[in-house]
Amino acid sequence: MDFNVINDQLTVSGQILPQEVSTLAERGFKTLICNRPDEEVEEALQSTALEAAAKAAGLNFRYLPIYPGQFTEEMADEMRTVMTELDGPFYAYCRSGTRSCTLWALSQAGILDAQDIIAQAAAGGYDLSGMAAYLAGR
Repeated sequence: MDFNVINDQLTVSGQILPQEVSTLAERGFKTLICNRPDEEVEEALQSTALEAAAKAAGLNFRYLPIYPGQFTEEMADEMRTVMTELDGPFYAYCRSGTRSCTLWALSQAGILDAQDIIAQAAAGGYDLSGMAAYLAGR
């Protein structure tokens, strides 16, 4: 399990296992966000299994699947809503963490300065510099 810290409210990673969810609660996370579509994983790793593990560990859970390259403004708005309405800190995962980090960045466009978003993503190990113009103009 990786802990790619984007900022004090968001950590992202690749796929996690249901048995690892309790570690998230122990580390103080309050909400688990699954950005990996169920079609990409076997049944034991699908959102329902992770949701059950999250609830058992006392975490909030949201399933916001992102198919590669298919980001929408609605998804970004939904991510912003989740991070506004639910308790943090948040732990989001997909296959590698890139989609989770990118969705967060899109959700923050127009709220945070584009260079701040890019710097926070870089701190977590994700290079979003190619999105600078879009993040600045959203």
